[in-house]
Amino acid sequence: MKAWLRQHRQAIAAAFAKLAAQKSAAALNALVIGIALSLPAGGYALLSSLRTVVEGASLEPQLSVFLRADARRADADALGARLKGEARLREVRFIPREQALKELQATEGLAEIIAALNRNPLPDAFVVRPKTADAGALDALARELRALPAVAHVQADSAWARRLGALAGTARLAIALVAALLAFGLVAITFNTIRLQILTQRAEIEISKLIGATDAFIRRPFFYLGTLQGLAGGLVALGILRASLAALNVGVSELAASYGSAFRLAFLEPGDALAVALFSASLGWLGAYLSVSKYLLEIEPK
Repeated sequence: MKAWLRQHRQAIAAAFAKLAAQKSAAALNALVIGIALSLPAGGYALLSSLRTVVEGASLEPQLSVFLRADARRADADALGARLKGEARLREVRFIPREQALKELQATEGLAEIIAALNRNPLPDAFVVRPKTADAGALDALARELRALPAVAHVQADSAWARRLGALAGTARLAIALVAALLAFGLVAITFNTIRLQILTQRAEIEISKLIGATDAFIRRPFFYLGTLQGLAGGLVALGILRASLAALNVGVSELAASYGSAFRLAFLEPGDALAVALFSASLGWLGAYLSVSKYLLEIEPK
């Protein structure tokens, strides 16, 4: 066990030595990887910030239940009692036809038109707020309400829920596709870097094999090198993301303040930031593994 740990310590030290010997190339690779990873990470951070806004905003869907024109107040009272007993509704508000008419008369340009009418054309109505924002559940509830006695029409305000869900789903899919494409790029960068390292150390590898070094012993420093390069790129990505969000928040805060809000674009949660770094390190290891598996087998002592 001690020998195994010593070999890994030596491999890690050798990987750090290789990075230190090629500081410029290592820094450039980390920068390229960081820029690539900062794009999907930034998209995820933006979606997380917007989700917080949506959850805190008063965007609850509502249903407008209009009674028949000939419905009596007793019909409205009975319907109101039934709606208030509905477990799927969080709020029920009754709007009598007289109140609706007054609100309509207060609308500019409509007062004279309404004054010319012989009677109030507006029905009694209820505005209800369901507990769910699921578009399918809203439509099902609307169908049930339409079947109630004295109900003439139900207007379901569920379009926003569909649009919001579709937009969020599309954004998540786009970010996933971008992340996948950039992941291939990260693997390719590491693959090529390790390939160059193997070719540069070809003579050293041949000598190591001549004196009995195993393939595992030879591969190990390259694996750590790829992992460290990926990890460095992930840390650079997090740094770029934090700096970018700080710069954007200058303008975002001013815009939000004009609407009386304290909204700011939030950085990734600690768990998400750790996931970005580990994901980048894993891709670096994968690139090193593929490169070593391909080129190390081609090197045999002569």
